[in-house]
Amino acid sequence: MSPFELGIVAILLVFLLVAARMPVAFVMLVVGMGGYAYLISLEAALSIASSSIYNTFASYSLIVVPLFVWMGYIAYHAGISRRIYDATYKVVGRLPAGLALATIGASTAFGAICGSTTATAATMSAVAVPEMKRYKYDRSLATSVVASSAILGVMIPPSVIFIIYGIATGESIAKLFLAGIIPGILLMGLFMLVTWIRAVRNPTLAPAGPEVDLKGKIRAVAKGGIEVIIIFFVVIGGLFLGYFTPTEAGGVGVAATLAVAIIRRQLDWTGFKNSLRDSIRISAMIMFLVAAATVFGRFLAVTNIPTTMAVWAGDLPIHPVAVLAIILLIYLLLGCFIDALALILLTIPIFYPVAVHLGFDPIWFGVIIVLVVGMGVITPPVGANVYVVAGIVKDTPVVTIFRGVWPYLLSIILCIAILTLFPQLALFLPDLIQR
Repeated sequence: MSPFELGIVAILLVFLLVAARMPVAFVMLVVGMGGYAYLISLEAALSIASSSIYNTFASYSLIVVPLFVWMGYIAYHAGISRRIYDATYKVVGRLPAGLALATIGASTAFGAICGSTTATAATMSAVAVPEMKRYKYDRSLATSVVASSAILGVMIPPSVIFIIYGIATGESIAKLFLAGIIPGILLMGLFMLVTWIRAVRNPTLAPAGPEVDLKGKIRAVAKGGIEVIIIFFVVIGGLFLGYFTPTEAGGVGVAATLAVAIIRRQLDWTGFKNSLRDSIRISAMIMFLVAAATVFGRFLAVTNIPTTMAVWAGDLPIHPVAVLAIILLIYLLLGCFIDALALILLTIPIFYPVAVHLGFDPIWFGVIIVLVVGMGVITPPVGANVYVVAGIVKDTPVVTIFRGVWPYLLSIILCIAILTLFPQLALFLPDLIQR
């Protein structure tokens, strides 16, 4: 069996084992080591595996992962998410589907200090869904808007998926963070638009909330919005101005969030310990995934599959955008079965060289990939965000939530189309730091 043929068999085996619900990290590690041992030697495979795991957990650049994860959990346990929701709810709650619009806005704001789609889904489920129930919102709309808008948690920086994409490809994490801002705001606007249209067409789906006077709106924004603005601009503003690196930004973000929580007196000792426990658990999972993907990537490099795929795609007698559409369709289909983070680590060694060979900007491609894998967290049968919401809102069946996500899936597809037509929407801010 040639190295290329072995690589194809290994990729198919990985997808088969993942479909059988085996842990993705262990699958990539074992298959990668096995393939490397077959092509090179067992000693080389053991050496690659041990060095990859050690280098991943000892990597200075990867310190940014647990830091930004901890930043999000501090915000969660300090109740910052509830104050964000209260602020957005009082500003837009009087509009048709006002509570749903507030949920989308709050998810966007919470994403600016969280970076995790599942954490955002869990937080907004606990905060927003009870309010929408109280105002007789349609269950499908109320739960699907929470599951879908949580995607904004990985578009608005800091984003763990952008960090992993940057580390896997060697692209600038700071540029990726900046590239996600305008597309994230665009996607938020599309989500709000489709929700508002649904409420206008059928007011019984999402009745308007109570009126709040201007003084109450200002007070709510001052109480729940200013702290998020401060944290966001300290972290992203410092990155944009070059005051610190992405890794240092993680430390600054943790310090800023912790300072806000302490000043507000909203984080007790139990919450602090829980934030550490949750961060360690999630960070260890992410780091091991990265280590396993590194081993699998080294094996794929030996098989020469990435280079062959890039040359093959470049020689196809079709427009590069058509090739991109095929890649995105593959991501969408795989995203129905594989977790977003694992999917990126598994496929980037294959599709990143193809995108670069076709002439696509790698920063722009990163934004597109984050958007399309974001669709996977709300599509059946896996749909991680849907199951998170269903686990918290126990009286709403999973099928009911899935039924309501289709308008938001179409919104993501429209967002991808707009960014394909106007790539500068994603590249404008990253280009500024080059000048």
